[in-house]
Amino acid sequence: MLRVRRKLKLETERLTLRPPVHSDFTPWSTLRRDSRDYLTPWEPTWAPDHLSRRSFTNRVYWASRSINGSTAVPLFLIRREDEALIGAITLDNIRRGPAQSATLGYWVGEAYARQGYMSEAIRAMVHHAFEKMGLSRIEAACLPENVPSRGLLERSGFKYEGVAQSYLQINGRWRTHVLYASLRGDRRGKTDVGLSI
Repeated sequence: MLRVRRKLKLETERLTLRPPVHSDFTPWSTLRRDSRDYLTPWEPTWAPDHLSRRSFTNRVYWASRSINGSTAVPLFLIRREDEALIGAITLDNIRRGPAQSATLGYWVGEAYARQGYMSEAIRAMVHHAFEKMGLSRIEAACLPENVPSRGLLERSGFKYEGVAQSYLQINGRWRTHVLYASLRGDRRGKTDVGLSI
């Protein structure tokens, strides 16, 4: 069994961000199942075994390997007041060398949306990426019509950078995404593109 070399845990005002563990299966699968209609318009199509224990076990092993290999930082969001699993955030596609960059992805269960939890998680992950990992650039992408996600990124200091045609398959179709980035020591002003692209 793979073990994370160091105990990775980020704390915010209300959350603990930590890697998934096997005992998270039931709360994770319940949250994903209960939030399916809320999440599927914004995510790649779920595999038929997406909510299975075997699939989750593979996810836990992938998280451990990714953290140990410094290729990704996949963390679950745990609300400290009741230890509820409320979502996840991942720093993926970590590129070293001259790039020093990564891609940010996240999701939150429907019952916990629009309560500021993901803002806390993004701030913690960005701080970790810049201050602890030494990255220089964090990229994020979302569907143009996902106004809440775009607003979240902008409130979190990400700046609009452009559009990527047919960027990802979402809910079974190739979809164009809007691109955002946060730079360490960013001195760019606020981007004012509106949310109508």
